[in-house]
Amino acid sequence: MKITRLAVTALRIVLVAAFLLLVLFQVMSIPGQFAHMAQENPERAYLQWPLTMFFILEVACVQMVIGSTWKLLTLVRQDRIFSRGALVWVNAIVWAIAAGWAMLAALAAVVVLNADDPGLPLLLLLVLVAGAALGLVVVVLRALLRQAADLRADMEAVI
Repeated sequence: MKITRLAVTALRIVLVAAFLLLVLFQVMSIPGQFAHMAQENPERAYLQWPLTMFFILEVACVQMVIGSTWKLLTLVRQDRIFSRGALVWVNAIVWAIAAGWAMLAALAAVVVLNADDPGLPLLLLLVLVAGAALGLVVVVLRALLRQAADLRADMEAVI
C-alpha cells in the first residue's frame, strides 16, 4: 500500500504542475500567440479570436481530465475507487475527451478543406486517431470499473 501512496502523491504533484502550466498557456501563451499571428499576418487576423477560443476550450478539456483524475486519486487513497461514485469522474473524463475530440475534428475538417500542403491535415488526422484511441480506452476502462464496482458491492452484501 505504501507504493500506491507514493504513486498517488507523485501523480498529484505532476497533475498540479500540468494544471498550472495549462493555466499559464490559457492566460498568456495562447492569446499572445494568436495576437502575434494577427500582427504578422494581417490577412489572417480574422482567425485570432476563433483560434484563441478554440485552443482555450481544448485546454479546458484537458484541465477537466486533470481535475477528474484528481478526484479519482482521492477515491484510491480512501479505498473507494471500486464504487459507483468513481463512475461519475470517469464519465467526466469520457465527456471531456469527446468534447475535445469533436472540436478538433471540426477544426481538422476546416483545415483539410482549405489545405495546400498535406502535412498539417495528416498531423491533425494522427492526433484525431490518437484521441479516438484514448477515448475508447477510457470507455473500456469505465466498463471494467463498473464490473469491479458491481462485484465489490456483491461481495460486501455477502459479507
